Amino acid sequence: MNPLLENLTPAQRDAVTHLEGPLLVLAGPGSGKTRVVTHRIAYLMENDVYADEILALTFTNKAAEEMKNRVEQLSPGNSVWVGTFHRFCARLLRKNASLVGLRENYTIHDTDDTRRVFRRVLRENNVDTAHFTPDAIASAISWAKNSLIGPEQYKARPGHALGEIVSRIYPAYQAILTDCNAVDFDDLLMHVACILRDNPDLRARLDQRFRFVLVDEYQDTNLSQYAIARALSVDHPNLAVTGDPDQSIYGWRGANLRNILDFERDFPSVHVVRLERNYRSTKRILEVAAELIRNNVNRKEKTLYTENGEGQPVRLVCYVDQKEEARQIAARIADDIRHGVRRARDFAIFYRVNALSRAFELALREVGVPFQLIHGLEFFQRREIKDILSYLYLLANPQNDMTLLRVINTPARGIGKTTIERVSQYAARSGISLLEAARRCGEIGSLNKRAVTLVGKFVAMFDRLSALVAAPIEELLGNVLEESGYQKQLEDSDLEEDQQRLANIEELLSVGREFDEQNPGEGHLEEFLEETSLVSDTDDLESETDRVTLMTLHASKGLEFPVVYFVAVEEGLIPHERSSQRDDQLEEERRLMFVGITRAQEELQLSRASYRDFRGRRDMTVPSQFLMELPRDKMELAGSDAIRPKSLGFPESWNDLPPEEMEWKPDDEPAEARAARAATSDGRFPTGLTTAAEMANGTKTPPVSPEVFHQNMIVRHPEYGLGHIIALSGSGANRKATVDFGSRAGRKSFVLRFSKLQPVRG
Repeated sequence: MNPLLENLTPAQRDAVTHLEGPLLVLAGPGSGKTRVVTHRIAYLMENDVYADEILALTFTNKAAEEMKNRVEQLSPGNSVWVGTFHRFCARLLRKNASLVGLRENYTIHDTDDTRRVFRRVLRENNVDTAHFTPDAIASAISWAKNSLIGPEQYKARPGHALGEIVSRIYPAYQAILTDCNAVDFDDLLMHVACILRDNPDLRARLDQRFRFVLVDEYQDTNLSQYAIARALSVDHPNLAVTGDPDQSIYGWRGANLRNILDFERDFPSVHVVRLERNYRSTKRILEVAAELIRNNVNRKEKTLYTENGEGQPVRLVCYVDQKEEARQIAARIADDIRHGVRRARDFAIFYRVNALSRAFELALREVGVPFQLIHGLEFFQRREIKDILSYLYLLANPQNDMTLLRVINTPARGIGKTTIERVSQYAARSGISLLEAARRCGEIGSLNKRAVTLVGKFVAMFDRLSALVAAPIEELLGNVLEESGYQKQLEDSDLEEDQQRLANIEELLSVGREFDEQNPGEGHLEEFLEETSLVSDTDDLESETDRVTLMTLHASKGLEFPVVYFVAVEEGLIPHERSSQRDDQLEEERRLMFVGITRAQEELQLSRASYRDFRGRRDMTVPSQFLMELPRDKMELAGSDAIRPKSLGFPESWNDLPPEEMEWKPDDEPAEARAARAATSDGRFPTGLTTAAEMANGTKTPPVSPEVFHQNMIVRHPEYGLGHIIALSGSGANRKATVDFGSRAGRKSFVLRFSKLQPVRG
């Protein structure tokens, strides 16, 4: 048998070996769909399909990366285009930006940028937000874009107040984006869908190039994504989609369940394969999930089964309040870890909304259990990261006025609000960008001499950075930190908050370095910004780290854990209060619970609290209606006093343990950490730093590893004296540094392994 087909079930083999024509794979949870998709790609290449004729689209960067790696292992040396819809559209749009009135160096606005533009549009158009929040207006515009309705085509229904506001704001919002040469996330999809619709020759060329299109998680596609996939499969209808209607959980952001439910109508000749065997969960967990989802009407029937063992009953526990819920769950986790039953990485805690995470963060800290909080977008939304990246956005796209407004006085350099307003007015009168207006600040009569000088210094700084725009990203980031004074301002601060922000900036430098290693050479600024703009919800999940994972149900999609604690299963939370009045939304909430349950491999606990403090109120809760739909014979019911019965040798409450038993002892460290700690006799890691006394005595002069050097480190050179590192680039033997030696020698660049530089102070 072909090695690619070994160890596949008959259904999986059927999907993998299907060549020409449309294919629908209905894949239940844990049924090996990623294995099917990647083996199918390799099988296509084995059957004379060129790698560059295959396009595989999915929804998260993590899923795309996993697919790339698996395809490379199965078919080494073949480079298949695997990526998210948004990344594919971003690349395609750069090559065809002029077709929608953009330039190829356009900026992708993230959620925070989009909110800032909305605030400006609402302010300039005197919109009263007393009845409709900015988020409601933004959601309506997002819905229009996902439905391929542009600002010119949007028409409000008679008597629809929100629609009337949107009909005014949508064109103004889109005009600002165009003026700034920018797009939001929805634009990436809408623009590409419209380009393919309005340019038949281009569509045909792309259809010919990508003869085989594979779409993963097809149940999560919106109308724009549906239109793109269909447009690329007209002349060569080899569209293979994989998904599960029972796991469609993104209707609130435009996903259309009908796309997968009606696929057989769209492609009458489709070959349908059902993947029903679950490899992930125990029988009891799977039976509980299957019983729940049977209550949905809009679905395609599947018979889920597994050959795994029965497993433990699914626990359903009621706690007094959320504090007890968090403490007892943390206690169970800590107990299993200390007794060697589990590792921290085996556990996940799921909740419906992020606001519920706080109690579990505190409880896990109290018992000394390490955890990771999954907010994939959070790092790139932090103020300091947004500030520094905004400099890069302005370098890549000088037309973006919103970006300039963020950085012109960040950090504070004396350019006040009045000065910015006068420069903005001059730009509007002259029909030029804010940056060009700043460049002409000497012509603005309303500016005093001091303001002209300060604005001129900002422009001069921008020009110096512009000369480095083709440099490696780590080096460019380092120069931005130095030239802007941003890093020095934080270093001079005694505030703990600023020291944390400084640590985040250092992490951004690491992100830049990793990007450089993956993208050698110069001139990759737009690619880097594209990558940071399109971060997915779970991109910061570290699956190999030994920490408990805390995450929302939506973020858990596509993941699996040996033990899952699914908390706050209460009315108003799951199902969410906004979803209880409409059948379609209630079904989506049920699918969301189904997704959460089916992430569990071996153990699952569902829990609720009798009382919960939420949104500033303490209320008695009502059990989720979904709990009434679960098979009680597959479950174990318990109150708070039954969680750790003394008959099993456990304390009734973790608080019964003495304080010394609550601490995380060195013996409980992961083996890797103990090995690393044992590498040095004093329990600390070597820093590679040279003391001033050692330098004076000449007792330590051997070359230092290039990896020791970091941004802003104080170093000494035998000829140029003391200086500080302002930028780094490269890795290993090719790692380079730019050092500022002040008035004595100015700035010098070194290949570190040959440099004779010695660290003085970190």
